[in-house]
Amino acid sequence: MAIIEAAALRKVFRSLERRPGLGGAIGALFSRTYEEKVAVDDVSFTLQPGELVGYIGPNGAGKSTTIKMLTGILVPTSGKLRVAGIVPSENRIANAANIGVVFGQRSQLYWDLPLRESFELLRAIYDVPPARYRENMRRFSDMLDLERFLGTPVRQLSLGERMRGDFAAAMLHDPQIVYLDEPTIGLDVVAKEAIREFIGTVNRERGTTVILTTHDLADVERLSRRIILIDEGRVIYDGPLERLREEYGTHRTLVVNLAESYDEVAVPGTEVESREANTVRLRFNRREMTAEALIRRVTERYRITDVAIIEPDIESIVRRIYLEGYHDGAIGAPS
Repeated sequence: MAIIEAAALRKVFRSLERRPGLGGAIGALFSRTYEEKVAVDDVSFTLQPGELVGYIGPNGAGKSTTIKMLTGILVPTSGKLRVAGIVPSENRIANAANIGVVFGQRSQLYWDLPLRESFELLRAIYDVPPARYRENMRRFSDMLDLERFLGTPVRQLSLGERMRGDFAAAMLHDPQIVYLDEPTIGLDVVAKEAIREFIGTVNRERGTTVILTTHDLADVERLSRRIILIDEGRVIYDGPLERLREEYGTHRTLVVNLAESYDEVAVPGTEVESREANTVRLRFNRREMTAEALIRRVTERYRITDVAIIEPDIESIVRRIYLEGYHDGAIGAPS
């Protein structure tokens, strides 16, 4: 049974059109006109328990609006939504007990209290049994290296430390579902890796359902097998990450280290992306030529010391979809 069911979700924001000057203000008392902005338009998807899904799209695509409807903060204009069997906007307290939320630019921790006391307050709010609380704290302290700053006021924590605290806080009450909105924004490489490892471990070991919205597509590539791609309020792709690679990641790069200097490097079926000294990057279409065949062509013409294959990253694939639009079965489409 699906843990999240969204059917034809739509959210429209209405704002009063204000005309300039005193005349406009007086006129608004007698006749008002409104401007409507569609933030989410006919969005449908289902998630099974334990899925970890990347929910991605450009700024203004409707990602955060969708998350706010899932959490019960916003009421859909139309459509149907159930989260763990609950309509979020109709029963916010019961829904809150089932979910955890991490916003990269907002914190649920208490700014002037030591981190440990923030956790204690959240334990009381969610009525977490003492034994379970102690076990979770022990586990999360080990995974996120919290022990060394548990006594530090939240306002004195670094961004990376605060984010680790926020992740632990979101998981203290063992939620069935966790929403992560830009969870690694602004973090350094070490902190990002710690957070990604924590997300993956919680998903695997506890079967927690995770929706990850982010602009850092390395997070999605590392953690998610399925992505939902939204643009202008509509879902334009929902499926495996590998399918996007197959359809849009048609070009690969062969990096060749030459054993000696050549005036010119040219191999049929490829184009030279770049050349630095004796290192040449050759771009080729994997549907027209295999890497093995290309390496054979290179070695027939040049003496080499090493080769490497670079696959297209998810960021370049998604960027191409934003520019060109998604077309089902786009295999062979121009890059």
